[in-house]
Amino acid sequence: MEKHWTELMDLGIVHFMAYPVIKDDDPDLILQTAEVIARDEFFNVLEVRRSQHPGLHEKLRALADVSGLNLGVGGQPGLLLGKLSLNNPDAVGRQAAVDECKQAIDAAYELGARMMAVLSGPDPGEAGRAAEMDLLVDSCVQLCTYAQEKARDYTVWVSFEQFDDTVDKKCLIGPTERAVELAERVRGQVPNFGLCVDLSHLPLLGEDPMTCLSQASEYLIHVHAGNAIMSDKEHVGYGDMHPRFAHPAGENGVTELAEYLKALIYVGYFESDVPTRKPVFTFEVKPLPGESSELVIASTKRAFLDAWAALSG
Repeated sequence: MEKHWTELMDLGIVHFMAYPVIKDDDPDLILQTAEVIARDEFFNVLEVRRSQHPGLHEKLRALADVSGLNLGVGGQPGLLLGKLSLNNPDAVGRQAAVDECKQAIDAAYELGARMMAVLSGPDPGEAGRAAEMDLLVDSCVQLCTYAQEKARDYTVWVSFEQFDDTVDKKCLIGPTERAVELAERVRGQVPNFGLCVDLSHLPLLGEDPMTCLSQASEYLIHVHAGNAIMSDKEHVGYGDMHPRFAHPAGENGVTELAEYLKALIYVGYFESDVPTRKPVFTFEVKPLPGESSELVIASTKRAFLDAWAALSG
C-alpha cells in the first residue's frame, strides 16, 4: 500500500474483551483499563459496553476527550449476558431486548459515540426463520428510529454484527446472505443502519473474507478482527472466544489478517462513507487462562503491523 494505514482507518479495540470487564462489575477497573488504551497512541477507538455505574459514562467521555480517543458502544454484552433476543417471538422478551439496546443508544450519546453495535438472537431453524427475520427487521427499525429521535448534533448508527449460526452463538445473523437481506430491508426504512463483519466469525461460518466482504460492502460501516478455535472442541478457547492471533490451535494468523485487509481494500471499505471519523478497524481479542491482557494486546499490534507490511511486500 502506498498510503500509511493511519491515513485510511482508525484502529480500535474492544475494551470488554481485552480486559475482564464484560460484566460491568468494577467501575474502577473499567476506568483504569480504559486509560491503559487511551495512553496507547496505536489505538484511536475504544469500544465499551454501557455501564450501570453512576457517573462512569461521564468519566469515560472525559478520558476520551483528553486523550483524543473515539468511543464506540457494544450492545452485545447486554444482549448476550441477559439472554435477550431482538428476534424473540415472545413479545415481552423481544421488548426487553429492544429496551436494552435503547439504553445502549442512550449510553452512546452520553459517551459521544457514533455507533452502537448489536447482534441477533438464536437461529430458530428453517421453519421459524422467516417469521423471526420479520421481527428482527422491526426491532432494528425501532432502534434506528429511537436513535434519530434522541439525536443531538449527530445521529447514532446501529451497527449489526454477524455471528456464527451453527458453532457457538448460533445466531440468526449469521451467514452473510442473511446479513445483507437484513440490511436491505432495514435500510429501506431508515438510513442509520449498517453491518459489522468480524474476521473471528468467518471461519465459524465457513466463509472467506473476499466473498463475505464483496457481498456486504454496500452496507459495511464497521469491521472487527480476531481469531477463533475450531479444531479442538475440548480446548478452553473453542468457538467464539477470540483468542490472540496465531494461537497454535486458531484459524487466523498474520496471513489471514493480511488477506482480510486486502479484501477490505479491494471492496473499498477504507474509502467508504461511514458515520465515524474514519472507517473503523477494531480488534476483538481476549486473553485465555494464563495470558495477560497487555501481552495479548502487544501481540495483536505486532500481528497487524506484520500483516500490513505483507501487503506492501
